[in-house]
Amino acid sequence: MNISQLAQAAKKASIQLAATSTDAKNNALQHIAKKLKEREAEIIAANTKDMERSSTENLEAPLLKRLKFDSEKIDGVIAGIHSLIALPEPVGSTLCSTELDSGLELYKVSCPIGVIGVIFESRPDALVQISSLCLKSGNSVLLKGGSEAKETNKILAEIIKSASIEANIEKGWIQLLETRDDVNEMLALDEYIDLIIPRGSNEFVQYIMNNSNIPVLGHADGICHVYIDKEADIDMAVDVAVDSKCQYVAVCNAAETFLIHADVAETVLPKLADKLAEHSVEIFGCDKTQKIISCSPATEQSWKTEYLDYKVSIKVVADITEAINHINTYGSGHTESIVTKNSAEADLFMNLADSGNVLWNCSTRFSDGFRYGLGAEVGISTNKIHARGPVGLEGLLIYKWKLKGTGQIVSDYASGTAEFTHNPLNKNFSI
Repeated sequence: MNISQLAQAAKKASIQLAATSTDAKNNALQHIAKKLKEREAEIIAANTKDMERSSTENLEAPLLKRLKFDSEKIDGVIAGIHSLIALPEPVGSTLCSTELDSGLELYKVSCPIGVIGVIFESRPDALVQISSLCLKSGNSVLLKGGSEAKETNKILAEIIKSASIEANIEKGWIQLLETRDDVNEMLALDEYIDLIIPRGSNEFVQYIMNNSNIPVLGHADGICHVYIDKEADIDMAVDVAVDSKCQYVAVCNAAETFLIHADVAETVLPKLADKLAEHSVEIFGCDKTQKIISCSPATEQSWKTEYLDYKVSIKVVADITEAINHINTYGSGHTESIVTKNSAEADLFMNLADSGNVLWNCSTRFSDGFRYGLGAEVGISTNKIHARGPVGLEGLLIYKWKLKGTGQIVSDYASGTAEFTHNPLNKNFSI
């Protein structure tokens, strides 16, 4: 089938999937998890082909690390599926209810978006996370992974598709696109696709936004910050900063810039530099940082760079106001963390740092759908409408208004024969 036909099939399936029961969806997810484990050897063999080919094509080290899909990562995505199964049914929840008049009741009820097109980078685990979230939330999905992971993505999509069909889920809800041309065709299919979630470079996301009438949700760069305040516990601050940078460098929620209050810079920086050296992290520091520790000079570009590598920028700031201004100037709206014992400073930071995730005394690496208990994520959104931060089940839902009457007509209200009461109801929708 061509891309238009795949999208049409996904659209048709989405109508049935929206009404699929909780038990049926959870049973399908359970079956998918089982099949992934049973066919682990095949998945790893396919991934080995991708790794070998990408190594000869000089794929960048961070992307190679993301591409690797071994037993540990397979177990991780299976655990994510089981976590998703345990979550409450997201579709059909009553978000609010109002009595417009006696016998006339209005309900705001959650429902799936419909068909979602997701374009993602070299991480095969993203394919499993995205498709399982879409299934649980009742959405069809068109998936386009990076060409470097084509063999792994192909077998994963085949396993998920066949397992869900065996579990009696509507055929056509998941479709895999394989070429760059497929993406350009997908961007024109606004009559079938309801939302696009791109995961890639800033230039790529901008290209998607500029070349489609389909709504776009997502983020480009993940330029995340850790600000160490003058009232921080120093040992805690160093541990949080190092974990934010080094726990896994090739991801969007890894810290790329540390901001250090001038009053504690001479105490913090040597300890921080020693810990970073244990991970072979290259430091790019401002003038004040260079006077305290040995490092390469930071430039204006340093503050705008998402390294995704063992590199970090460090700036000494005069106070929390300068830290917040720096974040709001150079940050990407992803994740920021403050380390401080001062709750008032933490509150100020968390209110004024303009990002989808703001954290206090903990690593930026917690900014993740699975760790938030959202059942993994389709991505991190830096948008300011619909969904922000890790996009889990709730981010894949919209809502519809359901109005139940007993024969009311607008003419009665227009003439004054009847009047609206608009009383709030504490009541779930039911027929």
